[in-house]
Amino acid sequence: MSNQNEECCPKFDPVPWDGKVLEWGNKKFIKGKVFTLFFMPVNFGSVIVKLMAKVKDAGAGTPENLCLSDHTSKWNMDLYLAVDKEIPEAENVVLSGRFFSKVYEGDFKETGEWCRDFENIAKERGMKIEKWYMWYTTCPKCAKKYGKNYTVIVGKIN
Repeated sequence: MSNQNEECCPKFDPVPWDGKVLEWGNKKFIKGKVFTLFFMPVNFGSVIVKLMAKVKDAGAGTPENLCLSDHTSKWNMDLYLAVDKEIPEAENVVLSGRFFSKVYEGDFKETGEWCRDFENIAKERGMKIEKWYMWYTTCPKCAKKYGKNYTVIVGKIN
């Protein structure tokens, strides 16, 4: 990012996502795959650029700039980019159900601690997590620009 005033990632507001139970009924996403090396994304940026190009070409939007990451193995991460309509020539998927979200701020090396905290909070509230997703709300350059590196853990709950 050459200009500090450029907006690559919009500023994230943690309030609507912190400690909330969300009800999603057929929430639309398009899916992409990221190669990871021991869980560290290698081609995340290029995958996002391709997904965003498909959204733009379809005249669609990305509600809340929501992009969920599902670390399926130490070699792969599936991305789910929220969209407001079906996108041609993309893998369209929907997510439905109840989801619990919690916002964390800090360095990614704290992810293990965040996950333990998330699991404990869910358990204290009587929730069982069926599936986990991570939402890295800004790219590293924008996190530096805004002075905050927010990550949201979103768990499908029973």
